[in-house]
Amino acid sequence: MDRRTFLISSGAVALAVGSATPAFAATVTSLAELQQAIDSATAGTTITVANGTYAVPSGSPITISGRHGITIVAQSRGGVVLTGEQSFVLSASSDVAISGFAFRQSTTLEIPTDCPRIRLTRNDFQLATTAGHWVVVRGDDAKVDRNTFHDKSTLGVYLVIDGPGTEAMAQRTYIFRNYFRDHTYGCANGGEPIRLGVSGRALSTADATVEYNLFERCNGDPEAISVKSSGNKIRYNTVRGSQGGIVLRHGNNNRVEGNYLLSGDNGIRIYGNDHLIVNNYVDTVGSAGVVLGSGTERDHYEGEPSSSRTGNDAPDRVTIVLNTLRNNNGAINGESQRTVPPLDCVIADNLLVGESGDLVNMPYLDGLSWSGNILWGGASDGNIPAGYTRVDPKLTAGTDGIYRLGPGSAAANAAALDHSGQVTDDLDGQPRTAPYDVGADEYSTAAAVRRPLNAADVGPNAP
Repeated sequence: MDRRTFLISSGAVALAVGSATPAFAATVTSLAELQQAIDSATAGTTITVANGTYAVPSGSPITISGRHGITIVAQSRGGVVLTGEQSFVLSASSDVAISGFAFRQSTTLEIPTDCPRIRLTRNDFQLATTAGHWVVVRGDDAKVDRNTFHDKSTLGVYLVIDGPGTEAMAQRTYIFRNYFRDHTYGCANGGEPIRLGVSGRALSTADATVEYNLFERCNGDPEAISVKSSGNKIRYNTVRGSQGGIVLRHGNNNRVEGNYLLSGDNGIRIYGNDHLIVNNYVDTVGSAGVVLGSGTERDHYEGEPSSSRTGNDAPDRVTIVLNTLRNNNGAINGESQRTVPPLDCVIADNLLVGESGDLVNMPYLDGLSWSGNILWGGASDGNIPAGYTRVDPKLTAGTDGIYRLGPGSAAANAAALDHSGQVTDDLDGQPRTAPYDVGADEYSTAAAVRRPLNAADVGPNAP
């Protein structure tokens, strides 16, 4: 079928693919018609697939080859179910959007290196148990937004960002408002929701942005967001009730900002150099809120033997500022199982609150600079050497369960350092004014611009 009109059929969603002219549209009701429509599509075409379950034959996937600027959309979100070994296989294409499908295939969906600017949006991913990794991105400028990844019980990652060759990273991937939930793989590792790189690619700058995603019951790995590349932004995400935390496992110069980690097993864990950890809120996790790791290596380097590349790079020049760490199993801890200590790291103007144990437990102290931190609660100070006061921040719970500064808080205007070159707003998205308040919250009576995410904020029906 090759019917074209100037109207998009009922239920379709127009997606911008770089054309300012009205889009053509075709509606198809079979895989054969879909393939024919793809093969003849030109820039600006929207192909709508009628609702139903489509079994893609083994060895005959839906191929998107040499197509540019097209959109393929389900008639209604989740109304088109694709089963079989494969679904879409892309090659030599660009500016292609795939929207609204329920993927139930048994092998990985891949965005290859010769396919830039591919968008996966408002889809539902629940691949068969035989599938390892579910989605792998290798092409530049991919956008993965408003999808749900759910109910995986086997080894493998929901979303992998890779790249060409063995060392490069896909550039500028945008991962936005996705819902990652219910990964129950029970082994020690290998079940991350997001893996952003791998040890061999650690020194490559990916410039990825991972923001406004929700992670719930992600128990397939201690790492919900596993960063193994450089130059990325991990911000405004919510991790709730999950084993996984945010881990800078490999790579340098990453920014972790404004994330909520709530009622889980792990907080934020750090290796590598020149990271900024700012405005994060970690509450009631089973580990320390922040773990500043130790290393098997001082630094990774180009041409390094693979035997050492997989080791832990000791943190150098890491800045940990303006975070609120409340009622965790420690606030800021280190590691003693590796022998290369952190070096030239700054820990300043954080709010550390707890009722039991030690707030700080750092086996290596020589490479750390402390200032302006506030400690409070029944927990002991631990071995923090200086750079703190013990005063009441007067935390008050909001309707969202987040504890913010109350009137008359000793944390107000108490920051020791000038952070104006690093951050301009707080956890809530409200402006910071100098001198900054200690912790993730700048005291305000205005409504929050950002807040912890819930299921309605993410996935196929997200705004």
